[in-house]
Amino acid sequence: MRFAVIQFGGSNCDQDTHHALQDVCGVDTDLIWYKEGLRRKYDAIVIPGGFSYGDYLRAGAIAARTPIMQDILRHVRDGRLLLGICNGAQIGAESGFVPGTFTINAYPKFICRWVRIRVENAGTPFTSQYREGEVMRIPIAHKEGRYIATPADVAALNKNRQIAFRFCDETGDPSPQTNPNGSVEQITGVLNERKNVLLMMPHPERASEKILGSEDGKKVFLSIIDHMEGR
Repeated sequence: MRFAVIQFGGSNCDQDTHHALQDVCGVDTDLIWYKEGLRRKYDAIVIPGGFSYGDYLRAGAIAARTPIMQDILRHVRDGRLLLGICNGAQIGAESGFVPGTFTINAYPKFICRWVRIRVENAGTPFTSQYREGEVMRIPIAHKEGRYIATPADVAALNKNRQIAFRFCDETGDPSPQTNPNGSVEQITGVLNERKNVLLMMPHPERASEKILGSEDGKKVFLSIIDHMEGR
């Protein structure tokens, strides 16, 4: 089993994500500079957070149009797993892996703080180690993290159980008051139809060890590993 973490110019969570996968979770993980492309097949790919290309035009827009994304598209079409975190979620949305997009926060400032999110679907390769309705304590760090989509797309996401996470309070109530960035229906984690792509704004790698203040995000990575071991 081997994972890949993609590095773009401006990535700043690549080393953190590599550490969480390889050192904390014990899975072989390669750091791949985006210009190198994918020279082999990987069981799972992670596009980490940061500010690829300085977020010029809009977050993720330029990185989504680099050649390596064609390699990643083929990876996804083969049914293999892709996790996009923060800037990685923005890149994934720009690449069309899920409906909708991540745009400027309702209050247009950078937000960096701990939040709570509720697991909406525990039956996916990314969430199987959680209980449905489980509340996670996890950090966010973004200015363009507000998820928006058309009413028809949101209805389809709900119907197909493509919503992985919602912002909530300590009790699991996803009320508008718990929404830090104005995302539609408090959505902060979105799956594609095949459930082999997850794009999420919170940072599981920053909540993967007790020393960081929470281990709640670690189970995202353990879920992926468990899924691959079960195949």
